[in-house]
Amino acid sequence: MAASRKSTVLTRHEIGKQIADGRHIVIFEGRVLKLDAWLPFHPGGDKAIQHMVGRDATDEMNALHSAAAKERMKSFQIGRIEGAWVNFLPPIQGGDFSIYNTQDLSAAIESDDNSSGNGQSIPPSPLFEPADKKESGLRRRGSVSTSISSVGTASPEKKDSETRPFFLDARTQEEIAFDTAKYPPVTAEEQERIVQKYRQLYKRLLDEGLFNCNYSAYLVETSRYLLLFGLFLYFLHCGWYGTSGFFLGCTWHQLVFTVHDAGHLGITHDFHTDTVIGILIADFIGGLSIGWWKRNHNVHHIVTNSPEHDPDIEHMPFFAVSHRLFGSLRSTYYERVMEYDFAAKFLIRFQHFLYYPLLCFGRFNLYRLSWEHLIRGQGPRKGAAWWHRWLEIAGHVFFWAWFGYGVLYRCIPDWQNRVLFIMVSHMITAPLHVQITLSHFAMSTSDMGVHESFPQKMLRTTMDVDCPQWLDFFHGGLQFQAVHHLFPRLPRHNLRRAQKLVIEFCEETKIPYAIFSFVDGNKEVIGHLGDIAKQARMLAECQKSIAEKGVFSDHHH
Repeated sequence: MAASRKSTVLTRHEIGKQIADGRHIVIFEGRVLKLDAWLPFHPGGDKAIQHMVGRDATDEMNALHSAAAKERMKSFQIGRIEGAWVNFLPPIQGGDFSIYNTQDLSAAIESDDNSSGNGQSIPPSPLFEPADKKESGLRRRGSVSTSISSVGTASPEKKDSETRPFFLDARTQEEIAFDTAKYPPVTAEEQERIVQKYRQLYKRLLDEGLFNCNYSAYLVETSRYLLLFGLFLYFLHCGWYGTSGFFLGCTWHQLVFTVHDAGHLGITHDFHTDTVIGILIADFIGGLSIGWWKRNHNVHHIVTNSPEHDPDIEHMPFFAVSHRLFGSLRSTYYERVMEYDFAAKFLIRFQHFLYYPLLCFGRFNLYRLSWEHLIRGQGPRKGAAWWHRWLEIAGHVFFWAWFGYGVLYRCIPDWQNRVLFIMVSHMITAPLHVQITLSHFAMSTSDMGVHESFPQKMLRTTMDVDCPQWLDFFHGGLQFQAVHHLFPRLPRHNLRRAQKLVIEFCEETKIPYAIFSFVDGNKEVIGHLGDIAKQARMLAECQKSIAEKGVFSDHHH
């Protein structure tokens, strides 16, 4: 009976109806999965699933999950589809499925036809709606929807809509037009061609054994960690507290790379083993939560560089990597409005000057985010991963026992040196935060619609850093972020070999491959932040002028 149910062909309308009823329906390799029961158990968090509702998630799931996890997913199959699937806009991103609750079947079918034609489930957002119908038509011809992300989040910024100058809307259209011209067209035929090439590349990496971890490389890594940690202890014993803090910070910096590997199951490829490795390093040694990181990072890998959905670029009021954040967008990850308030209006005008100073304090923010995640129990509370939260809490208690009490209180005699030790050890990790933001802050934040393929989106929103092989230890794999985003579970020490194959893939598919030196990449980021800062100043001047002249006192523009 169950086998018969799984083989049932479900129509688009039937799937839309289930989503309208609140079901979490995802397409995987032609199978229709209902993941409601799995939502509270998913180790990667609930939001990663929510962003895939109504979509063909085959490539995302293959990239982020082990063979065992994918086999587990099949138990949630309720049917199958025939032919190519046309993606819905997920409800979390503003997709409107109310039409599927109507008795008028013809209206729903007509809605399906329209959505397959222009890639939208709902009308454009008031914030980013084009000024005239011509622009809207141009957007459809390019198979691009500017409102895909913003449509479900437009209401908070409505208060500023009367004083928002046209140049912001024009800038949105300009950026989309730029990406439309630069990247392959977002048509079904072209994106399917790219997907097939990507899957061939995935198979080639498997055949060449690049998904097999090089454990001897971790012997070298471990030796480096022990050397740095030993130097920290030595200088602490000598009373050279600033120097000791320097080497502890370097140790934390290097250890994060292995935590990143473990979080993606890139070491043993076993969920529990890699998770425990990550907890022992991140929580017990570093005082940070790998559970928070997983929940955050998995969403980042799915909706990369989306101002409304990607937590890795949501840093208001300190940074704005897109002018769209001037509209006080609502973050679907944090479930709150990212207010473009007085503080943001002031700080963002100088963000290109504040970038490096603020990143020096990045680790303190990670403490806050980690404890918020653990206290609120945002990770899985049921299933195989239920105990991870409690092990993490134990890890944090252990961390503050050895670091807070053992090192700061017992080993350092006075407050002046304690403050020095804390600031040096934490600020020396600033290059890590530069490395993390470098890959995305200067890249596209445009939304090209639900039909853009996974590999094209990853390459459009991510850059790599060109560095000599002998310097790979410093970057810890973060210099290959574009490659990593295509194949997140690929072991770090195989990324350089995979990079050559990805470059071949980009040449075949005509997708630009963004790569800069570390210095030039930083220039790109600073230049981009400066450009957004300039737009913030222009917006402030326009709003001030409008307020003084009372242009909109009697009518809406």
